[in-house]
Amino acid sequence: MSVSELKKELDKLADKKQASLLQGFFKTGPGHYGEGDVFLGIKVPVQRGVAKKYKNISLEDCEELLSSKIHEHRLVALLIMMLRYDKAGDDEKKKIFSAYLKNTKNINNWDLVDLSAPSIVGNYLLDKDRSILYKLARSNSLWEKRISMLATFEFIANKETKDALAIAEILLNDEHDLIHKAVGWMLRELGKRVSQEKEEEFLKKHYKTMPRTMLRYAIERFDEKKKKEYMKK
Repeated sequence: MSVSELKKELDKLADKKQASLLQGFFKTGPGHYGEGDVFLGIKVPVQRGVAKKYKNISLEDCEELLSSKIHEHRLVALLIMMLRYDKAGDDEKKKIFSAYLKNTKNINNWDLVDLSAPSIVGNYLLDKDRSILYKLARSNSLWEKRISMLATFEFIANKETKDALAIAEILLNDEHDLIHKAVGWMLRELGKRVSQEKEEEFLKKHYKTMPRTMLRYAIERFDEKKKKEYMKK
């Protein structure tokens, strides 16, 4: 099976009405975060099926798909990389991780990041030096910053909090709503999966100055009384 066959199959699955809806939902208009992104209009479960069918294409083929302007090409590429990563040995995992970092400019919408960053970047770094995440967190790229935060989801799932809290602090004053949501989401997950006490230690230090969207996401699971207390500046 080849990349050209994969693309033809996706073309056959295209839905113009769904594509129009997705182009609005993912903010593809001029000046928006997804400017220029092109959708075929294929639902994610269908794309997962295509990825499984073509999971044996090469990593180079996946990188070719990642360079496409078509959103579904990039998403299927990431799905294939995730499937390959799950079955890979150490050398192959390193290659997939490296290919991922080489193509961060093409992992350029929030669904692409959220789908792949924990299971590739976060998983690879579980037992390794994590300085690359701090570099990504301080970059000028919206998507690299979101990758750095979402990668910590894997650490949180393994009951680790240090890097998630440190990266949240780096991103605390970021101006973009998508970063506010990502940080708040990871703080919420940290409180849910590891320690609400540790989450609240962070919040008590920063809640008066952190963006309101970030705070709302972080306290979503708190009782109403506690929510009201935190929302007071």
